[in-house]
Formats: sequence, structure tokens, C-alpha cells
Amino acid sequence: MKLHTAAALGVFLALSVSPAVMAQAPANPPPDAVSDPSLKGPEIVKFMGLKAGDKVADVIPGKFTRLFSQTVGPKGKVYAVQTAEVVKTHPSALTGVQALAAAAPDKNVVVTTPPTNAMDLPKGLDAVFIRQNYHDLYDKFMGPADVPGFNKQVFAALKPGGEYVIVDHAAAAGADMNVTETIHRIDPARVKADVTAAGFKFAGESKVLANAADDHTKMVFNPAIRGKTDQFVYKFVKPK
Repeated sequence: MKLHTAAALGVFLALSVSPAVMAQAPANPPPDAVSDPSLKGPEIVKFMGLKAGDKVADVIPGKFTRLFSQTVGPKGKVYAVQTAEVVKTHPSALTGVQALAAAAPDKNVVVTTPPTNAMDLPKGLDAVFIRQNYHDLYDKFMGPADVPGFNKQVFAALKPGGEYVIVDHAAAAGADMNVTETIHRIDPARVKADVTAAGFKFAGESKVLANAADDHTKMVFNPAIRGKTDQFVYKFVKPK
């Protein structure tokens, strides 16, 4: 998929929110980790150890952006990284996160649209979070991305002891990598291998989104399983 111009690819865009977007800021946002208990927002924030004053990158943001903003408060910062590839394919995703940023009471959400392979994340982050989109890094519309390079970018951005948390739909153990395109899942073991190869230490797993009844073969949008997939929640730490 053709991305932005070469000049645009070299720039990490901090987007200003126009008055028009401000006007779009929803009085009642779509269901997210603040309002939808099924997303297990408080449990995941606790698992992450996210707290007031922290700096967190929410990569391909949306469902957790508002909760992160509330958690880190006025002295913290949320970097909502809506990658250029996602924006090109789903322009409304950018509009949605801009509206969330505009509505944040503490004005602590910064929206950016860098290419996936050059995110230029701020240094010294306390946490990086990616939900249900790690598998997309392997998909055609994302380039596919340079996955080892992506994880190295995250490693470089985190402070020592910083956490990298990945939530995604579990595929069957040993599943072929084509499942990222066909059923939008990924083998958790592949994620663990990818991330530890970048220098991270595996620091634990939360079962808060696990579902033993999911047979791991259905497409995640299949009505029989949508919203109820078996999801892994992995935490990795940058060594001190």
C-alpha cells in the first residue's frame, strides 16, 4: 500500500485539533474501556501498573485512550499513535481519536500519525500499549511492517523498567502466520518470541480476557465469537 510522500514519512506529526474537530468531540463517546466493562479496563490498567503522572504511548489507539488519559491525569501524557497506514485505510479512526483528545479534560492526549516503521516515539516512556493490532503488523496494509524494527522502536522509547503491554486475539498454538490476514489472530508464542528478541523480558500474563471456549479457528468478526475471543494480555519489561 502506497504511503505518504517521502517528506511526510520523515516527519512525526503532532496534530493540532481544529475547531471543527473540537465541535465533533462526543458528549457520549462510543463504548470504550471507561464505559464498557467487557473490555476489563480497570483490570488491565492495574496489570500495567499505570498511574498518575505516567507517560504512555497508545499505539493504534481508541478503546483505551480515554481511560489512560483519566489515569495519568494532568501531570501525565498519552501519546495516541494512529499510524499513517491505518489513517490511509481508515480515515475515520483519526477523526475519532482527535475527538477524544479534544474532549480530554486534562488536555493530556497528543495525537500523532507517523509511519509504523518510523514512529519516533518520545523517550523515557513508562509504558507502551497496543491492543488487537499487533497481529496487523504482519498484514499487507501495514506494509507489512518491519516487526523486529517496530519492537526495537518500543524498546528504545521506554525508560529502564518501562512496560510494553500487548493485547491480541489468540490463534491456535503453532498456527501459520497467514492467520493474521485470514482470521485476524496470532499465536501468542510468536509474539513472545518477537518481543523478547528485541531485548525485553517477559514479565507476566493476565487472564482477564481469556476464554477457554474459543476454539481459536474462527475469524474474530464471526458473530459466534465476536467480542468473546480468547485474548492474551502480555507484559514485557525493559531491563534496568
